[in-house]
Amino acid sequence: MMIDPLVGVGMEEGMGEASRKPSVSLLDKISTYRTMRCLWAFPTSSLLSRLYFSSGGKSKWIISWVAVAGWPLTAIILIPTYLFGQTSPTPLTLKLALSYILLGFLSAADNLMYAYAYAYLPASTASLLASSSLVFSALFGYLIVKNKINASTINAVVIITAALAIIGLDSDSDRYGNITNRQYILGFVWDIIGSALHGLIFALSELVFVKLLGRRSFHVVMEQQVMVSLFAFLFTTIGVIVNHDFQAMASEASSFKGGKVSYIMVLIWSVITFQLGVLGGTAVLFLSSTVLAGVLNAVRVPITSIAAVILLNDPMSGFKILSLVITFWGFASYIYGNYSVSKDPSL
Repeated sequence: MMIDPLVGVGMEEGMGEASRKPSVSLLDKISTYRTMRCLWAFPTSSLLSRLYFSSGGKSKWIISWVAVAGWPLTAIILIPTYLFGQTSPTPLTLKLALSYILLGFLSAADNLMYAYAYAYLPASTASLLASSSLVFSALFGYLIVKNKINASTINAVVIITAALAIIGLDSDSDRYGNITNRQYILGFVWDIIGSALHGLIFALSELVFVKLLGRRSFHVVMEQQVMVSLFAFLFTTIGVIVNHDFQAMASEASSFKGGKVSYIMVLIWSVITFQLGVLGGTAVLFLSSTVLAGVLNAVRVPITSIAAVILLNDPMSGFKILSLVITFWGFASYIYGNYSVSKDPSL
């Protein structure tokens, strides 16, 4: 497992040891293993988003809504820790409540941007573009949380940026026949903007842990996810209602490829996998830093791309394969570089 050597790599200088590393209880250790498993949920949720649109789904608001509709699942897990454990709810101050509202709004907007990306782009292309979240995670982590940026981080950022440029040069080879040039460009742009917003959310979430929640126990991870997802759910539900998409769900289900049962199953599994994926990403912020969360979020790229080609028959051109290899190289460069730093006490 790669978490332990990297804990504290990007934390703010001058923080004491107690604030830099969370206390490690049995619950924390178990949750760490669960965190790594949850990160596998991101590729699954990405594939399900594309499957929704390729099978006849049309509403960007609906796929954004299911991304946060699973917030009660985390609440169900959290409540027993209060009843039977030694933890108590974190007092909800005005500053903490405003932080949750802001993060909820940004998460709702981010989900909508990614919905546009998966509506107009192949899942493999959308996930490759989403790898730019590492670039923005490093930038916002440095500006907002004062995370360190070393040579391996800069190298990874440059390599992944080059991979994105290659995708841009090969835009004509992977556009679906029913997608116009304008829609493809729109999906491309929203994917990049969504990735930038994702990096900002990572940095602001880590700031909440550092300044307001602390790194006391794993239950604060679930508290943050429940509250942020709740507010994102409320904002997204308003959008769905205004857009009259709840009424359109019956029509979508009847014309969905595979029928109503397939439609319902895609939405249910999207709810579950989105929530597991967000829990994993939030937990990495708790255990380490914004940059590492960006790296592990971007690790879904090769998994999603390969799975999309096999399961969804996504087009895979030579340029896209080259971009995938370069992106994977960037991830490996970051992980190896920071692992070496953490093993060398002189650095």
